[in-house]
This record gives sequence, C-alpha cells and structure tokens, in this order.
Amino acid sequence: MNSMRNEPLDYLVVGGGPAGLQLGQLLQAAGHGYRILEGGQAPGTFFRTFPRHRKLISINKVYNGTDDPELNLRMDWNSLLSPDPELLFTRYSKRYFPHADDLLRYLADYAEAFKLDIAYDTRAERIRRGTDGMFTVTDRHGQEHLARRLVMATGLSRPNTPDIPGIETAEDYSVVSVDPEDFTDQRVLILGKGNSALETADNLVETAAVIHVAGPHSVRMAWNSHYVGHLRAVNNNFLDTYQLKSLNALLDGHVLSIEKDQDGYRVRFSFSRADEVVKELRYDRVVVCTGFRFDASAFAPECRPELVINDRFAALSPAYESVNVPGLYFAGTLMQQRDFKKSTGGFIHGFRYAVRALSRILDERHHDRPWPHQPLDASPAALADAVVARVNRSSALWQQFAVIGDLIVTAPGQPARYHEEVPVAYAHESRLTEDCDYFTVTLEYGPDHDKVDPFDITVRRTAQNSVDDAFDAAYLHPVIRHFRAGELLGTHHLAENLENEWDHPEVHRAPLAEFFAREQARRPSHAGR
Repeated sequence: MNSMRNEPLDYLVVGGGPAGLQLGQLLQAAGHGYRILEGGQAPGTFFRTFPRHRKLISINKVYNGTDDPELNLRMDWNSLLSPDPELLFTRYSKRYFPHADDLLRYLADYAEAFKLDIAYDTRAERIRRGTDGMFTVTDRHGQEHLARRLVMATGLSRPNTPDIPGIETAEDYSVVSVDPEDFTDQRVLILGKGNSALETADNLVETAAVIHVAGPHSVRMAWNSHYVGHLRAVNNNFLDTYQLKSLNALLDGHVLSIEKDQDGYRVRFSFSRADEVVKELRYDRVVVCTGFRFDASAFAPECRPELVINDRFAALSPAYESVNVPGLYFAGTLMQQRDFKKSTGGFIHGFRYAVRALSRILDERHHDRPWPHQPLDASPAALADAVVARVNRSSALWQQFAVIGDLIVTAPGQPARYHEEVPVAYAHESRLTEDCDYFTVTLEYGPDHDKVDPFDITVRRTAQNSVDDAFDAAYLHPVIRHFRAGELLGTHHLAENLENEWDHPEVHRAPLAEFFAREQARRPSHAGR
C-alpha cells in the first residue's frame, strides 16, 4: 500500500456518473476542494452496460413549443444543471427514448467542459473514518485519499439477488445474452416485474417459445402510480401477449427453489392467486431481473452506514447524510431512500435538483453560507403572485413533486424571505425556519392518485379549474402549507388544470391571496417575535 498521505480535501465524491459530475460542478463553482473518484476510464461507467438493451426510459422531448429553458427542463430528463445554456442532452439526440451511448457522450463532454477534477481508474476499495472525523479512501492501486467529508455517488451497483435456493445457477440480467436468437424455441422464466424484466421479455417475444415473468407482487404501471421506476409503457408490449393468450404469462407468487439439471431448470413456484398452490415448472432458461442495491462492502465497520429497505439503501437524514455516520453524505439515485417509489429521486431529472439542494446544505452546514433567498413584500397579494409565478415555471418542483418545494419565511413587520428548491423534510429541521412562520410550496398528486383511473375523463373533468374541488384533486397541482415551529396550521390546494397552468385570476390567484391573508391574521407565537 502507498502510505503517502495527501492534504485532506473538503470533499471526496465516490462515483463519476451523472450525480458525481453534477455535484462536482457545484462544489467547483463554490470554490471547495474536491475530487471525484471514478472506477472506470470515463464518466458514467454504469451506462456502458445498462440498460442492457440500450434504450433509456428517461424521456428526451426536444420540441415543447417554448424557448423557456426552465420549462423545457420539465421534459428533458437527462440533462444536468449547468451555467452553460447550450450544454443540454437535447443537443445529443432527438429520440424520445434515447440510446444509452448518447448519454455517455454527453457525460464525457460535461466533465470536459468544466474540467472537473476526476481521478479515473480509481475504484474505492476501502473506506475508513478516523476518530478525528476524517475519511480515508483507499483505491485499487493502494493510494489513499483524505477528506473531511465523503459523498457516495455510486448508484445502485450491486445486483439485488433474492434469497432463493439455487438462484446462483440462473443467469443475471447484467450478463445474460441480449441476442433473441439465443433463446429460439426455449421456455424462459424471468424473475422480476420491473422495467429490466419486461425489457428483457419484450426482447424475446419473437423467438422464445414461452415466456413467464414472475414476482411476488402484481405489475405496477407508472401511469397509475406516477413513479417512473414502475413499469413504463415503452416496456409493456409483453403484457399484450399475455392478455391475448399468446403462450406467455405473468405469474404472481414466490419462487421456492431453482434446480438445474441436464434438461434445464426445475422451478418450484407458490401461486399467490391460487391459495399458495405449489407447482413445479420446467424451463430452459431462468433469468434474474430483480434490480440493484447499494454496495456497502468497502466500508470499515466503524463507518458502515445503516441500511434500510431490505438493505438496498443507506438510511438518510433529511440532509441526505447517513443517520449513523456523521459527514457521510449521499448523492444521486441513492437519495431516493428519502422518497422511495414515491417521487423521482432515483432518476437524473429528479436527483439533479436534490444534488443542488445537497450542495446548498453543505454550504450552510460547513461553510457558513446561508441558503440563497430573495426578499419579498409580505402582503398576501405579493406572496400569491410569487407563488403563481414559480409553480407555473419551476422544473424542480415539477420533477421532485412533494419532496422539494419553495419556502417562504415570514415575520411581522419584515419582508418575507423566498427560498427556492428546499427539500421539504429539511426545511422543518433547518435554521431557515427556526422560531418562524413559514409556508412550503410544492407540486403534488392527490393522496389517492394511484387509485384513480388516469384515463377516466369524468374524474378529471370534475376538478378542472374548480376551486371547491381543489382539495380532492388527484392530478398534479400546487399545494401551499402554513407552519409555525413545525406545526401545520393551514393548507391550500390550487385547482388542477389540464394544461398545468395555475394562473387564473379568480380560480388560482384570488383564493391563494385569501389563504395568505387568513393565515397571516393568525395570532403569532411568542417565540422569535
């Protein structure tokens, strides 16, 4: 091992994918000492392999009828945030679902454009934390890297393999052939019901004799849940072959065991919808497509982060910090532990804003730099105008619905402070809101939105531009909440709108101004007054 010890940096970022690059650009712009450690030879190593069939499911809508860059980012799910208005993924492809190689080209150009400090071929193999709180990362070459704080931006890099006897004999999504001809006239079992599983099934429809897609839960469609990691329409052609009785099937239940013999595989399956009846099924191939998990193997015991959600993620505080290891932060798809299967923290179009929020949290906590804000006239009309302007344009609130919001802090006789893009959970515990009245501004779906048929126009029509029905709106719409010392005092919903335009004078602005006036008339607490 190379025992040479360098001067510690402010930050070490482990992982040079989209999140690592985004954070590196922000740390560099802020003047902090940092370095990104990347195991591959170029940015975005994960995307050199995944998705296996090379079609991204992150949309890339180039033509949106507007030249407003903020509005265009709502439909651009692959670009990183940048001071360069030309450094957009939409310059690299016009495909709605682009090729993964185009993302690799974009990430390489992004890193080069900002001359980011990236150490390539530098895989982190051992992570320690000293009694002084300093992190030491030893790379594959034995070189040690020191930093006051560590940010893991490695993504979910390890297969999430179920604990099933014999599963080690099956083929994994990460290495299985993607040539459909290799499956000609074979019976294939695919474990998993997410996009990787259905992407694999769709690829085999023309050649495989029989395809079964199995998992303990029913398929969840993204158009119902509004979680874009659930099954997307671009990968659901296989469902057609099942429902139209074309030899393929979805199996709900549990695989009890997998046994490989000279004739293929014998799989014991317990059917959920048939009173747990157990049957033995025969297949030529078994493919495991059950997703990925965080790889915590590099951490020494004294700084190993607590894991949650079946050990797939590190447990995070509202500041995206490990709950048990001070100074250990997480960026990128690992941030989705805070909004798992609810919002967009696991995807570029969501975590680019969470990473920007993290950079501001780090500035606040470690560099005595307050969260940026704009002073604002605290009159109800001015507050309403500011909110209407933001919700009709912001991409961050649009993408990170219910998770990241704007924050308005008020005090009698003083201008209001308008802070943009604050994680809502963090706002409640930060110094920004200590002993203050404050309002959060978010875009949200209704609480039972996943139980509403999204194609039932009668449901949607009842709430369109209806002030009286706004509280029950299922579709995306603005929600403003009033808090004092963390206590919720009032909530206001703006009526949903087909075009997502929440700026009607009578339907949106006037009721919102009335809400602010009513809430400001509440007797303030003594604390901080």
